[in-house]
Amino acid sequence: LASPCTPRQHFAAMTEPPRAPTAQFADRDQKAEIVDRLYDVALDPIRLEDLLDVWESRAAPLRVGPVEQAIQIDDPEIAAHLGRASVFLDRYEPTRADGGYRSVLAEIPRLAAFIGDGSATIAACNRPAAIAFGIHDGGLAADLPFDEADIDVLRGLMAKVAGGRAERVVTLRVRSVVSGSPVIMRISRIESDGAQALGPRPLALVLSTELIWPEGFAQTVAEAFALTPAEVEVVRAITVGQPIRDIAENRGRSVETVRTQLRSILQKTETHSQSELVRVVLGLMDVASIDTDPSAALQASSGLKAVPVQTIRGRDGRRLDYITFGDPGGTPVLYMHLDYGLIRWPAPAERAVAARRMRVIVPIRAGYGHSDLHPRGANHIECVAEDYARVLDHLGLKSVPVIALGADLRFALQLAESRPDLVCAIIGCAAQLPLRTAAQYDRMDKWQRFILANARYAPKVLPFLVKAGFSLARRLGKAAFFTQVNGGSPADMQTFADPDVREAILLGSDVCLGPAHLAAEAFTRECISSERDWSGLVRRVRVPVELYQGDQDPQTHVLTMRELMADFPHLKVTFLRAGQLAFFAHWPLVLDRVSALLSARHEIRTHTPSGVCAAEPSGPD
Repeated sequence: LASPCTPRQHFAAMTEPPRAPTAQFADRDQKAEIVDRLYDVALDPIRLEDLLDVWESRAAPLRVGPVEQAIQIDDPEIAAHLGRASVFLDRYEPTRADGGYRSVLAEIPRLAAFIGDGSATIAACNRPAAIAFGIHDGGLAADLPFDEADIDVLRGLMAKVAGGRAERVVTLRVRSVVSGSPVIMRISRIESDGAQALGPRPLALVLSTELIWPEGFAQTVAEAFALTPAEVEVVRAITVGQPIRDIAENRGRSVETVRTQLRSILQKTETHSQSELVRVVLGLMDVASIDTDPSAALQASSGLKAVPVQTIRGRDGRRLDYITFGDPGGTPVLYMHLDYGLIRWPAPAERAVAARRMRVIVPIRAGYGHSDLHPRGANHIECVAEDYARVLDHLGLKSVPVIALGADLRFALQLAESRPDLVCAIIGCAAQLPLRTAAQYDRMDKWQRFILANARYAPKVLPFLVKAGFSLARRLGKAAFFTQVNGGSPADMQTFADPDVREAILLGSDVCLGPAHLAAEAFTRECISSERDWSGLVRRVRVPVELYQGDQDPQTHVLTMRELMADFPHLKVTFLRAGQLAFFAHWPLVLDRVSALLSARHEIRTHTPSGVCAAEPSGPD
């Protein structure tokens, strides 16, 4: 082997028998590949892109190719594993940043592993090695619980492997002087950038078969798979490599009793062999090994002026927050913040709002920030529109222009239909209209297609995908995550490079993905709602609707938008050099248009909380 194997590969290699490539196994292999990717993502959300590629190539109806060869998205076995992987993603969401040798050791987080060059000291070790072998970073190799002669042999092999004077991977069998059990060591040279963090000397990684169960892991396994306490103990024993006969002897049970328990375990875990069971459990152990470090939580800069969050409560007790910025006595403008919760504008835009004597009202939607979610099963579009109406009614506002981002257009349309007294015009930026063909999804960049196509065709899968995406964002950092997701749009990358835009997006989105908030459930509901057919709202709208669309939008392709314009000829659409960040790139143009709309309605009084008339808007900034 050219590199050390992962725990799952290691145990699979020891236990997996060879099998013929029959059609039955081919189908199982496709399922297994998807299931493996699910647990890989739960272990490390950075692998989400791997799941994306496998999912689209294997699962119908998203698969490109013969449908009869595809795995159905609603396959009950995949659905069961999806739910279990989600349990672990929820419970062990990673927030720790890896670096240096830790990125090497993180690849084998449940097996005892350590790094060194064969000298008298150990450069670094992971937590399982510290527990199993009683060693620590910078500690003595002599502290390893092996015979002195075995330690000498181990050190010699480490030096040779690290220095390139032996095979790239060498296996050594020793015996623990503590447990008396044999321990298999696999010694491989580190040839990654992580080695550089420890200096120029060559290093070797020692991966052992000593396995440590995380504290409390038994309860989590029982919850995920609905196992009895006795079955969990059998799983534990199988995972650490005990044969059935030894398990029966140690537990004071007959071999047949343990075999019966094992059959029940395989049925509940929907695995087909001990090796598959071990592979799944080890993957979940990997997740359990990730430490949550609150200090690694995302923090945004605060060049923007702080604005207070205000709260109202409905008759049902639901909390709904909102913020405002601009001129407190200015003409009101309602702004809808997109499913990423982009509640703030670039600092120059917020200053321009005040200069134009406008006041921007930003309700923080259900599930974002501290705003309470709506009851499950409620009509999402109607409920969100009702919340917008609640805030406007609370402030005593009527006939306001609305700026809506993306698919938030549907909320603006619903508000205009259900409360025509509240909306005078709608401006959509990088608007999403209800899609009607698979080709329109195919034109999206892969990240947008991954989420929205599954929102339409596989809504049961979406919660896991969104949680994984949010975990990825926390792992990478929001800036890197945005670059990865929207990197297919050069215009978006150029806009995001603007420090003011970057600050507004990173700070504003804290209500969705920040140190105190993780709006995965709300984001999921928004995506599912956006992919349902709301074309009736578009056709029935009675207020002016103007859309500003980017010619490099990774979600709504220009060709898709032109197709939809034929369906809705009453919409006024203007294309700009932009991506999904069309508003953040062209906010002066949007504010100019809002000013023009207000000027055209100047003879009509627009009430503010203080009861004054709408002021004549100033010229462009």
